Amino acid sequence: MTEIHYEPLSCQTQKLLLLLHRLLPLPGWWEGFPVSGQVSVFSAAGGVGLRPPLLLLPTPPSPSRAPADPVPPQPLLLRVRLLYKMAGSLVESEALQMGVRRLSSPLTSPVQAEVYFPRLTVPFCGHIKGGLRPGKKILIMGIVNLEPKSFDIRLTCGDSEDPAADIAIELRAEFADKQFLRNACVSGKWGEEESAIPYFPFIADQPFRVEIHCEHPQFRIIVDGHQLFDFYHRVESLSAINTIKINGDLQLTKLG
Repeated sequence: MTEIHYEPLSCQTQKLLLLLHRLLPLPGWWEGFPVSGQVSVFSAAGGVGLRPPLLLLPTPPSPSRAPADPVPPQPLLLRVRLLYKMAGSLVESEALQMGVRRLSSPLTSPVQAEVYFPRLTVPFCGHIKGGLRPGKKILIMGIVNLEPKSFDIRLTCGDSEDPAADIAIELRAEFADKQFLRNACVSGKWGEEESAIPYFPFIADQPFRVEIHCEHPQFRIIVDGHQLFDFYHRVESLSAINTIKINGDLQLTKLG
């Protein structure tokens, strides 16, 4: 059985391969080439949650593999191989560029914050372009580990450790006690911890979606579409909140 070779492709590369497809008018010739190997779009993109479009990419033709009948003209073979080489270069370039990428949603209300990050690994640290302001939101999607103890999400004023950056909000999920705690640390001093929740929203080995909405007086926390609580701002300058840090027993699948 013929194997399928998947590659992460941008619109530019897809257009190139569609052009290649049009250069192969002979019935059965395209399907005749054996292909091998498989490249994961997810891993090639450095673990990012959004997958680029997929297009089937057969292995370039070679004299030893070319079917006996029908055989395309030699000039056509040369053009096809040149296009394959161009497409391969574009695919490789895209995979490298996807190591650092920006995710943002369309301009809706609230506006999705633009978060820059190298890859979705834990512990994670990413930059929020322009900091926060009322009307922006942060989206975190992931999967809780099979045997979790805790995980935390922090929005901070930079990533400095000495002196420590102010923590505008820390959300910490504790699975043993089924608590979803929040606090802030300003000028090296932690404030009063808040713990009241209507229910504990996280389940081991299950996906979750956390939204942190930045509003005028507070952060509004929504988990899986349900509002859990508000946390009033303790950092005066919202625009200074420009970093997100995530750590603990979870896997990240999408961030924006």
